[in-house]
Amino acid sequence: MKNMGFLNKLKNLDAYPKINEDFYKRTLSGGIITAISAVVILLLFFSETSLYLKTTTETNLVVDTSRGEKLQVYFDVTFPEVPCTLLSVDTQDISGEQHYDIRHDITKKRLHVHGHVIEATRDGIGATKIDRPLQKHGGRLEHDEKYCGTCYGAEATEDQCCNNCEEVQEAYKKKGWALPNLDLIDQCARESFVERVKAQQGEGCNVGGFLEVSKVAGNVHFMPGKGYHHSNVQLQELADFKLDNFNITHTINKLSFGQKIPGVVNPLDGAMWTQEGSSGTYQYFIKVVPTIYTNVAGHEIKSNQFSVTEHFKDGNVKQKSQAGVIIYYDFSPIKVIFKEEKRSFLHYLTNLCAIVGGVFTVAGIVDSFIYHGQKAIKKKKIDLGKYT
Repeated sequence: MKNMGFLNKLKNLDAYPKINEDFYKRTLSGGIITAISAVVILLLFFSETSLYLKTTTETNLVVDTSRGEKLQVYFDVTFPEVPCTLLSVDTQDISGEQHYDIRHDITKKRLHVHGHVIEATRDGIGATKIDRPLQKHGGRLEHDEKYCGTCYGAEATEDQCCNNCEEVQEAYKKKGWALPNLDLIDQCARESFVERVKAQQGEGCNVGGFLEVSKVAGNVHFMPGKGYHHSNVQLQELADFKLDNFNITHTINKLSFGQKIPGVVNPLDGAMWTQEGSSGTYQYFIKVVPTIYTNVAGHEIKSNQFSVTEHFKDGNVKQKSQAGVIIYYDFSPIKVIFKEEKRSFLHYLTNLCAIVGGVFTVAGIVDSFIYHGQKAIKKKKIDLGKYT
């Protein structure tokens, strides 16, 4: 009896009292509204589900307080008119750190005039620096001085000179000595450089890899013929190669400061510039923005975005500049934080309930308005019929 009393009290709390089916009245307008409501609920269900499955990205800006960090600059640049032998990559920054003719972590590809790869190597890129010839007395050849090359200790007489690689090798053979690394012999290195320049005449070069730089303002240089020009030596064998006027037409296939961020396209990827007039220096001025990207799984990528402006400095105007491509970069004090987020299932469930309940409530109001409106119109017609 106590259980029955409790159940009766619970029954009195029913907020949804039931009506006997004999009192139901179904109308055509109600059926149409019900069908439309079902379609609307279905469309909103699919829309809400697609939003739930997608991720949203929240963006925040904070002051970058990091110090003393290193970052990697990834690049892939093609010079269709500059041979690999004459191309060097240098870096320097405002802290005074300098690296010339960088060779590690870089791949060079010799390109045929039609663009296909002739040879690809990872033993470094870079122009061999051709210094003034080494004299027998240990110094370098001075202007108007007669050249007498050293035989590296293999001289048969005090006045013997070895002015080319073959003469050095012959002197070693006469002494019965084993030949040293020819790359360390001045005459052989010079002749090898000349032969490479001649062999690669008319070729292009693709340079790719990465550089590790400090997180301070600096620049990256792609300079053709730097090792040749800095020696202040005129090699007669190269006189016909016009090494003082380079065509620095280039394509930046890829340039990024750090790892690639999903969904972000770097502004210089695929950028191409064609030299139409005299040689000069093409300059890129880049503002690097530190960026942290965190995906839904919580994986964090510390990288950078950047904006860029460009300028060509004609080598024939005022101060003559060396031909090449220079990328100047500086860092923004503001850091951007991207965080991918996904809505919770409870939020999704709440929205579905709101959709179903809201549509049916609005549909009920509309149906009630139409039903009572029709009923009032019919009553007026009956009343008018009585008076006529």
